[in-house]
Amino acid sequence: MTSRSALVTGGASGLGQAAAHKLRAEGVKVTTLDIQGADVCADVTDEQALRHIRDEIGPVDILVNSAGIVGPNKPLTETTSDEWHRVLDVNVLGTVNTMRTFVPGMRDRGWGRVVNFASMAGKDGNPNLSAYSASKAAVIALTKSAGKELATSGVLVNVITPAVIATPMNASTAPDVLEHITGLIPMRRIGRPEEVAELVAFLASDRVSFSTGAVYDISGGRATY
Repeated sequence: MTSRSALVTGGASGLGQAAAHKLRAEGVKVTTLDIQGADVCADVTDEQALRHIRDEIGPVDILVNSAGIVGPNKPLTETTSDEWHRVLDVNVLGTVNTMRTFVPGMRDRGWGRVVNFASMAGKDGNPNLSAYSASKAAVIALTKSAGKELATSGVLVNVITPAVIATPMNASTAPDVLEHITGLIPMRRIGRPEEVAELVAFLASDRVSFSTGAVYDISGGRATY
């Protein structure tokens, strides 16, 4: 993988930061992107800014979409349209924007890896996290669709669905919600970012060659389908 370059969104902390560290350890040239504290700073909802970054950093072979927000921790009937728009803008359209910006170059060169981040919430639906759960379900479907579209191009698109991982994002989750979703994990512990980074590195490499549009659970046994 020494000749590959990667862009990792949400790369200033959490799963994105862990993925960036792992890819660098494997010889990949990594650029992190985040609102602040990254190699390049931008909002994934700003497609014009993403195109500018593409022109600045050059070809990207590996795209890791880990930028995301949890959104409101409250019952569906108490959520607002503005809250829903914000979550969907970041978690869904942010992923769409980066793919629309960087995948064409991968396709033209005949090789690429896209690793999207969804969540167990996108499969199970976590109570009081309706916007987040819906957004992550959308990322799963987006990945399946794009994987089929690009299946013969040399660009593989897969998605990771973690259960609870020890990240700053989960540190802000309401304690009762966090207790509930942790209690669903048969291993009775939360995951570590470096465990997820191992899976990212595999999906970003030549080691995966016959898998696209697939969902990779990393859940301590929580996943049931």
